[in-house]
Amino acid sequence: MPRLIDLSKPIRYNANDPWYMRVKIKHKAHRQARWLIRFLGLPFRLFPKQFVGWADDTIQSMGVHATTHLDAPWHYGPTVAGQPAKTIDQIPLDWCYGPGAVIDISHKADFDPITVSDLQGALRQSGVVLQPGMIVLIRTGRDKLNGTKKFAEVGTGMTAESTRWLIEQGIKVMGIDQWGWDLPLPYLVQQAKQHNDPNLFWQAHLVGLELEYCHIEQLVNLESLPPTGFKVCVFPLKIVGASAAPARVVAILD
Repeated sequence: MPRLIDLSKPIRYNANDPWYMRVKIKHKAHRQARWLIRFLGLPFRLFPKQFVGWADDTIQSMGVHATTHLDAPWHYGPTVAGQPAKTIDQIPLDWCYGPGAVIDISHKADFDPITVSDLQGALRQSGVVLQPGMIVLIRTGRDKLNGTKKFAEVGTGMTAESTRWLIEQGIKVMGIDQWGWDLPLPYLVQQAKQHNDPNLFWQAHLVGLELEYCHIEQLVNLESLPPTGFKVCVFPLKIVGASAAPARVVAILD
């Protein structure tokens, strides 16, 4: 039997998440459904004796980027190389399943960007040779900060050059185990303002304006995977017109 490793974080309310990313879920007890069923016309006397009602839950608030998710090209901008960008429901399913590879960059310090040399050095050390169609997972080790305020504020991050290099190797889907793909968002804001330079903001994402690709953010458990020799499933919810969708990302080891 193959071994399955869950690479997705739990979906739940967390007060330490940025205010614009907090998930709110209302859990309804079994007994609450009894009155709904009575309203729909079934008398209490005809309820099965062992029936206490059905549990139900409502997601009251959850941004599509709030948890482990796959970003669609539409997230980066309305076009890719002048053509309409795909929304998440338009992503081909064959992009979302394939051989996986982990690139371990966990030695990188906070705010130290991941360069092409970093990727190539880690690949040489692990002996992994990238092949077109692989799903490449960048291990930073920052998933250990999940649930803390620091999760969205610190970390390393991909550069435009390193993102472009992966795409040029034939990689359509790539992912990372920290809050975002780029360097941390508050840090990028501060750097752009300090240096009065618009080129310092969100540059890894913006590669998606010229080259078509998707990336996964907020992965977990990458330390449980070998460098390669496994498959990855990253099937996003089919939300029509959306820029991203939550995904249950799973590694399959034979």
